[in-house]
Amino acid sequence: MKVDAERFLELSETYSIVDVRSPAEFEQGHIPGAVNIPLFSNEERAVVGTLYKQSGRFSAVLKGLDIAGPKMSGFLKKAVAIAKDKKVLVHCWRGGMRSESMAWLFARGGLEAVILEGGYKAYRRHIREQWNNDITLVVIGGMTGSGKTALLHKLDAFGEQVIDLEGRANHKGSAFGAIGQHNQPTSEQFENNLAGYWKTLSCGAPVFIEDESRSVGSVSLPESLFFRMRQAPVIHIDVPKKYRVERLVREYAAYSNDLLADAISRITKRLGGQNAKAALQALNMRDYETVADITLTYYDKAYLKGLANRDKQTIHTLKLESNDVTGNAEKLLEFYQENFIE
Repeated sequence: MKVDAERFLELSETYSIVDVRSPAEFEQGHIPGAVNIPLFSNEERAVVGTLYKQSGRFSAVLKGLDIAGPKMSGFLKKAVAIAKDKKVLVHCWRGGMRSESMAWLFARGGLEAVILEGGYKAYRRHIREQWNNDITLVVIGGMTGSGKTALLHKLDAFGEQVIDLEGRANHKGSAFGAIGQHNQPTSEQFENNLAGYWKTLSCGAPVFIEDESRSVGSVSLPESLFFRMRQAPVIHIDVPKKYRVERLVREYAAYSNDLLADAISRITKRLGGQNAKAALQALNMRDYETVADITLTYYDKAYLKGLANRDKQTIHTLKLESNDVTGNAEKLLEFYQENFIE
């Protein structure tokens, strides 16, 4: 049985997904929660693909059977181990030979295999369409060190809907952003993961999201989502520089000076040679407050430049005079109620 992407994702809330593409395809991007049972390894897929181009379909099929035949019992055992109620969801790239072959094998072992029509390609097309739904975004903006991410986490604790883009990207969005973070996902996988979460959000309440550029480290935001963020109203939190410096020192002073020096070196041109030199000298003396103060001269200019590109009528400034996250989150919600609810 074949189903479309929407129905496939509905069923995935109950049943396991088996992705039969090669490990390299899976690592590039996969449906969240899917288990990879590859019909071919990366090398085997290349061999079959080359043979298909050079000698045609029949020769490629014969070679594929030679490769997969000895592994078929292993495929079935893995599928049985993860199947719920003897049912699995199966897909390949286009919903063709690979998924159909594995579905046939699973059926021989007593499983019901539901195939994603159009394969992973159809899934990707489906999730791109959902960025245009009726969810109301409210962007939380502010200069580096303002505590935007901490505010989002507190809003989440309050029961509000939030999207922590930096948390999902494993990057804090600056030259220092990779420090202390796990490896970033691919942009494709980032979008897949984000789309899975987006699907759970309600259109009946606002979704608070941090202001970001199109790229967060090596990860790119989905184009449609980024466009919506640029059109959405912004609550610009204005926090005094001394509090921002204090927060940055708390966040980064625990890491090695080598990591911090590398980050400073990456923005030398943008800081200016003298500022970069002064920052590195302060770092050597463990004067982290001065390091933060100097680097903020660059990041503040960059943020204000980005803010200037927005429609001024969409920007609403909220002054915050402390680093009290709970109190600031409460003030932000009050500000939202006063300025955004009619």
